[in-house]
Amino acid sequence: MIEAGKADTSHPQGLASSDAQTDNQALGTDSLTIPHIRIAIATGAASAHDIAEQCYRTIHERDEDHEGREPGVHAFLSLARERALAQAARIDALAAAGDTLPVLAGVPVGIKDALTVTGLPATAGSRVLEHYIAQYTATSVQRLEEAGAVTLGKLNCDEFAMGSSNENSAYGPTRNPHALDHVPGGSSGGSAAAVAAGMAVATLGTDTGGSIRQPASFCGVVGLLPTYGRVSRYGLIAFASSLDRVGPFTNSVRDAATVLGVLAGHDPLDATSSHEPVPDYAAQLAEEHGVNGLRIGVPTEYFAAGLDPEVREAVERAIDGLREAGAEIREISLPHTAFAVPAYYLIATAEASSNLARFDGVRYGLRAPHATTLAGMYRESRDAGFGAEVKRRILLGTYALSAGYYDAFYKKAQQVRRLLAQDFQAAFANEVDAIVTPVAPTPAFKLGEKSDDPLAMYLADIYTVTASLAGICGLSVPGGFSKAGLPIGVQVLGKHFDEATLFRVGEAIERG
Repeated sequence: MIEAGKADTSHPQGLASSDAQTDNQALGTDSLTIPHIRIAIATGAASAHDIAEQCYRTIHERDEDHEGREPGVHAFLSLARERALAQAARIDALAAAGDTLPVLAGVPVGIKDALTVTGLPATAGSRVLEHYIAQYTATSVQRLEEAGAVTLGKLNCDEFAMGSSNENSAYGPTRNPHALDHVPGGSSGGSAAAVAAGMAVATLGTDTGGSIRQPASFCGVVGLLPTYGRVSRYGLIAFASSLDRVGPFTNSVRDAATVLGVLAGHDPLDATSSHEPVPDYAAQLAEEHGVNGLRIGVPTEYFAAGLDPEVREAVERAIDGLREAGAEIREISLPHTAFAVPAYYLIATAEASSNLARFDGVRYGLRAPHATTLAGMYRESRDAGFGAEVKRRILLGTYALSAGYYDAFYKKAQQVRRLLAQDFQAAFANEVDAIVTPVAPTPAFKLGEKSDDPLAMYLADIYTVTASLAGICGLSVPGGFSKAGLPIGVQVLGKHFDEATLFRVGEAIERG
């Protein structure tokens, strides 16, 4: 792990005073929420500086390897302590002056390394960008910081967000804080693990085919997939531009609603950013509407063969809880679900093939030093810089787009995508207000368990790629634990720009 802008990478010193340390230990960053932080800073029970320092202490204790102990979680790739403490000082100055605190005042956040932050590394988990320092800040990060968040550092991820386990990172895998020999999910595994381990109170991840929802499920935290266009993608290192989305991980549904309220809204720097008005999600949730009278759909296709019995039990328990809370449960059908995984892995890889062509060793990133021809330099740079999974997806995507195969593969996949979107549109228009499903077929699997079987890894995305292809919003909410102590998530899907309903249903599940 490196600390941006500093040669000294030693772990942070203790809190400013024993009283401050006691106060912050009472808060407990592993369960800290945004309202707790705001109240603590406003009342003087804690300072933004002390909360940030405590997070760095937790990072040192839990994220780093220590001789003679279990390996660290390895959620962070780089730290930004100087930046974070400067941001915390500004919040503490506001509090000392009695000024109104911004909505995320003092909230410690981590940023997936596929998003850029000026002056910090942005590797996207790849050797291609190993020494790249970002020259601009992603809109999503800028909005967090303008709302008072404190940026702790950059988080580990599968290379170019391609993976479901975080094992494809060129800098080593992140480990699941609940079981260090298990994966945290991917590609935003570092973002989920950092919240689950109490290293940050909120983090940003990205979701192309499930990369927020699946790691949220595996790590037992809340993960939000906003509607496509709801949150700006400016500053996101692209994987598949028609699928990529930026969203938060948090400790609670209400925190996710608060963070989305900060992130959402049109951005002129992103041509796909929507002009749809942004409601006050947190205020709506605070009105305590509950789920009484909501129609909740349960798609039969998501409960077929291949679903782990413990996952099924957890999701059905959540559905029973919604019924008891007054929701109407309806069995529905999304008939084209079976075609979602092949359609997704044709569209996503085709777009990746196009997006990753820019990493050619010429303008920035890794360059092979001993190539004797231009073609050789391209070939050797890309071969040395890209990992096996990225190469596999580039090859698949290039093949799908090649002459003679475009109509049979890419065009057909786009047609299937339209049919999947129509399935959801019909369900939301005529039958239900939200849909509840599993997030993943199983709880977190062991490190290395599926590394040599790409097909098994891809099939694990069967319940998440559907919403990605349709462009709708989704939420992963903790739904309990397996007998082995591994978290199990419950997925809530909603129609376009109806995140408010997701939060209502998610909070009902959260309350149990």
